[in-house]
Amino acid sequence: MVFVPYVPTPYQVVRAMLKLANAGPDDIVYDLGCGDGRILIVAVKEFNVKKAVGVEKDQQLYKLASTRMIDEGIANKASVVYGDFFEVDISEATIVTLFLLTSVNEMLKPKLERELRDGVRIVSHEFRIPGWKPAREIDVRDENGLLHKVYLYVKGSHREQ
Repeated sequence: MVFVPYVPTPYQVVRAMLKLANAGPDDIVYDLGCGDGRILIVAVKEFNVKKAVGVEKDQQLYKLASTRMIDEGIANKASVVYGDFFEVDISEATIVTLFLLTSVNEMLKPKLERELRDGVRIVSHEFRIPGWKPAREIDVRDENGLLHKVYLYVKGSHREQ
């Protein structure tokens, strides 16, 4: 069983992640370990993505995120799956967002390789995917002045040479 502590991604970082991935109306965003659903909400409301799906295995956070999709009026475009992201099919994603530990990113690599098509953008907040080469990396300052690193990987051109 993998445990990742819940730490909400600051909204400035959420927006920077989606902007770096060039999110737009043709995209289907999957947020693995979606917490309170903030990435899904911003993806739909500010980036007008076609669909946003969160995966959350903590029951309280799942309930919170699901309720927020309804409260925000986006339940027609955004949903939350209660379960383990290692077991949920993510093959329809065009963008995958992560705020997981490096060790968990390492464990996710075979799933990402197997299920995602070439060209899918994977955006990781703070933690690299070991052995993968980011297409871009940026620094983002949050409202408290803290600096966050964001990595963009593109499936198909992500392997280190």
